[in-house]
Amino acid sequence: MASDQTTLTWGVKQSFRAYVEGAGGVTEAGAGATRTEDGGFSFAAAPGGGLTLGADGKPEGTGGFVGEVRFEAHGGMLKVFLADPIVEIGAAGGSITVADSPARDRRVELALLDLAAATRDGDALVIPTKLSRDGWRVLGDHYPQMTPLDPVRLTLGA
Repeated sequence: MASDQTTLTWGVKQSFRAYVEGAGGVTEAGAGATRTEDGGFSFAAAPGGGLTLGADGKPEGTGGFVGEVRFEAHGGMLKVFLADPIVEIGAAGGSITVADSPARDRRVELALLDLAAATRDGDALVIPTKLSRDGWRVLGDHYPQMTPLDPVRLTLGA
């Protein structure tokens, strides 16, 4: 079945979600993002996206997505906010940037995409991700740079 919508599905990091929830914390999705059956998050495409499949079948371009995810635990001592992810794929590689505050006044590169290891699952491209140099700060210094994160599922609409 062909997809008619571009979506980004990503759990960020399953063990981080489990930690937050196991500590009695809260994980919430909103403003256009929804929780998936496996506990991850689905983001709808923002208008004007430019992600496409090239002649070689690999993704290229830049696509924005809408929605926000909040993690909070330990009475607010642990707070992580991620919003409006942008997937950027170019000759030098791919990354995901996010707004890291509710004001959405700055963006930070959260993850690097391992495009060479991408696989297909039906209509979706499944792309492994790793925590970027700046991304470790976003997750509250809990994981070192290049820690594997959950893979991204990218479905490019017709």
